[in-house]
Amino acid sequence: MSAHGSQLSRRGFLSGSLLFVAGAAVGCSTDPTGGSSGARTTLNVWFHAYGEAGSQQAATRYAESFTKAHPDIAVKVTWVPGDYTSKINATLLTDGAPDVFEIGDFSEGMARRGQIAPLDDLYGAARSDFNPGDLAYVTVDGKPHGVKMIDDVMMLYYRRSALDKAGIRPPATFDELVAAARALTTRSGKGLFVGNDGIGDTPLLAVRSNGGDLVTDGKVGFASPQAVEAIAGLKRLHDDQSLLLGFTTDWWDPSALTQDVVPIQWCGLWAMPAIGTALGDDFGVLPWPAFKPGGSPVLRVGGWTSCVNAKGRHVDAAKRFVQWLWIEQTDLQKDFAESYGLHIPPRTSVAATADKLSRGAAKETVDLAARYGRSNPNTWDTAVATPFNAAAARIAAGQGDPAQLLADAAAQAQTAVDKQRG
Repeated sequence: MSAHGSQLSRRGFLSGSLLFVAGAAVGCSTDPTGGSSGARTTLNVWFHAYGEAGSQQAATRYAESFTKAHPDIAVKVTWVPGDYTSKINATLLTDGAPDVFEIGDFSEGMARRGQIAPLDDLYGAARSDFNPGDLAYVTVDGKPHGVKMIDDVMMLYYRRSALDKAGIRPPATFDELVAAARALTTRSGKGLFVGNDGIGDTPLLAVRSNGGDLVTDGKVGFASPQAVEAIAGLKRLHDDQSLLLGFTTDWWDPSALTQDVVPIQWCGLWAMPAIGTALGDDFGVLPWPAFKPGGSPVLRVGGWTSCVNAKGRHVDAAKRFVQWLWIEQTDLQKDFAESYGLHIPPRTSVAATADKLSRGAAKETVDLAARYGRSNPNTWDTAVATPFNAAAARIAAGQGDPAQLLADAAAQAQTAVDKQRG
C-alpha cells in the first residue's frame, strides 16, 4: 500500500494502539497485561501506517475477530507511522520488540540472524495456493520465514488525453520514454515524475530493462556492462530537465498525475482507485520500457510480509495469529487487498475471485505483472541498496565514470551480502 520506508515521515511515531481482549477494544498507551480478560497471552502486532482510509480500522477489526475465536490470546494492534523500516529494525534489538510485525522488503538477513521464525509448519495444504514467486521470496534455506500479505505492483501511469493532444504514443522503449518526457515538458510543467529526488526506482528498473540483475545467488550483478549502460542512460532524463522534482508528495501518491502536474508518473496499483475517481477513463498503465532491443519491460512487485519475532515471548501464539489471518481467513485477505487501495492477494485462489482486479486497467496491470513483474532480491537491504542508489544518483548527475562508480558500489554491496549470508 502507499507507504514505503521513510516516505511516511509526515506522520508522528506510534500515534495509537488498541488492545483486543475477548472481543472488546481497549485503548492503551503502554504494554497491556490482559489480566482482567482471562487471556493468558498478549500479542503486540505491528502494522506500518498505511495511507488508505479504513486500513487501520480493518487491522483492528481483524484482531478483534481473532480474539473472539481465541479468547485466551489478547492482541494489541500497534499502528506505526513515520520511518517504519528504521523503527522495526531498531526495536527488534530490544526487549520491546513486537511478537508479529510486517516488513515491506523481505530480508534474508533477518532470517539468518535469527530475528524471524521459520513458518513452514503454518502453510499446510494452502502452500500450493500461494504465488510461487511470493513463496520463493520469503524462503531461506528451504523454509518460508514469513507469509506474504499483499502484492503491490508499481508501474507507469499516463494521461491519455495529454499524450493524444501531443501526438505521442505510449512509450514502448526507453528512447521513446525519454522523447515523450521531453516533448511533454513545457514552461508550466514537466513530462515525467519518478520521485522527488529524480531517481526513485529508476536504477533498479534500468538494470533489469537491459537484461541485467541486482543480486543473483549471493553475487552482486549491478556493475555488469549492461547495467552500466542502462543506468548511464538515466542521465538523459536529467539532462533534458524533463523530470518533476520536489513535489508536495512523493511518487507513491498519485497527486502529481491527478492534479495535472505531470502527464506520466511512476506509482503503484494501490493508487488506481483514487486515479480512477479523479480521471475517469483518462489514464492508462505501462511497464517501464525495455532499454533497447533484447531487453525487457519491467514492473516492480513489492508488498508486505507478516513475520513472527523468533526471540519473542509468545512465538506459538504469534504463529497462530499469522496462520489464522494470512493463511486461513481468505475473506479477510480479499478484503484487505480490495477495500483499501488496490492490491493483488498472494493466494492464487483469492486473487482469482477479486472482482476489482478482473477488468479494465487493473486487469491489464495484473497481466503485465505476470509477464514482467520483478521483486527485489531478498538480500536487498539498506546496506546493499545504499551504495547502489548513491552511485546511480551521481551517474544521473554526471558526476564521475559510471563503470567505476558502479564497480565501487558493487564491492561495498558484495561485502554486505556476504555478511548477511554468513
